[in-house]
Amino acid sequence: MQLYLPVAEVSVDAFLLLGIGGVVGFLSGLFGVGGGFLITPLLFFIGVPPPVAVATGANQVVASSISGVLTQLRRKAVDIRMGTVLTLAGFVGSTIGVWVFKRMTALGQIDLFVQLSYVVLLGGVGGMMLQESLRARARAKRGGPPPRRGQTHGMLHKLPFKMKFRASGLYISVIPPALIGAAVGFLAAIMGVGGGFVMVPAMIYLLGMPGKVVVGTSLFQIIFVSAYTTLAHAVQFQTVDMLLALVLIVGGVIGAQIGTRMQMKLKAEDMRILLSLLVLAVAVKIALDLLLTPTELYTITPVRT
Repeated sequence: MQLYLPVAEVSVDAFLLLGIGGVVGFLSGLFGVGGGFLITPLLFFIGVPPPVAVATGANQVVASSISGVLTQLRRKAVDIRMGTVLTLAGFVGSTIGVWVFKRMTALGQIDLFVQLSYVVLLGGVGGMMLQESLRARARAKRGGPPPRRGQTHGMLHKLPFKMKFRASGLYISVIPPALIGAAVGFLAAIMGVGGGFVMVPAMIYLLGMPGKVVVGTSLFQIIFVSAYTTLAHAVQFQTVDMLLALVLIVGGVIGAQIGTRMQMKLKAEDMRILLSLLVLAVAVKIALDLLLTPTELYTITPVRT
């Protein structure tokens, strides 16, 4: 069944969109990521213009994250105080990101800029995650001790503006969480991502948060920052396609519930390996699309005023 998307100005299969939303929602519940790093490129691949994919992808991330975080709240696996710090800083980063997005749009380079951002960021993060996850899995098989993180924690304890995060069992400066939140907010505005694929490793390896609260806290922040990003794009650029978002949301909510249940059945090391492989696969696909000769050498993109 073909659907015409009025803002994107393309026709797509409705069941394909439901499937995309379901897969992204599943990943949201399973890994604690918003799924924007996957949904936005997938929308590129089916012909949705990058500005519309970024804005609408952020909208879908909100719905799938809400579905996932509700389950985490019932398990008491969300650090509300940490999530609030990450969210407030995320608003600042997202505001800066929207300004950069506007400048690149005015220069006529936004499509290339967004796609290159995906290749660089996903390639780098995916490679580091895969390397670390394979090491962790090898250590687990040998029965070796976990890596020491004393040096990182020593640096955190020297910073000012300390706050106690009871759910995480931490007493650290708010500066590192604020920097992480701002970076994720910037990425959300530029790339339409929730940023969980950056935030989850950062919370584990930089802040030292326990794994039981990382997924829920990540989803908590993603909800508010992605919602703010969607609103900013809608007001500034009018690129949110509500029909596209509605179909993706339906699939995403269903997928998130399935992913949250599956999370309990997988080991942490295996989850990180799967996520890193997925991140790298998306980066490779976008890079190939940029390097290979397209089937259509010329496209006409309408100018929005």
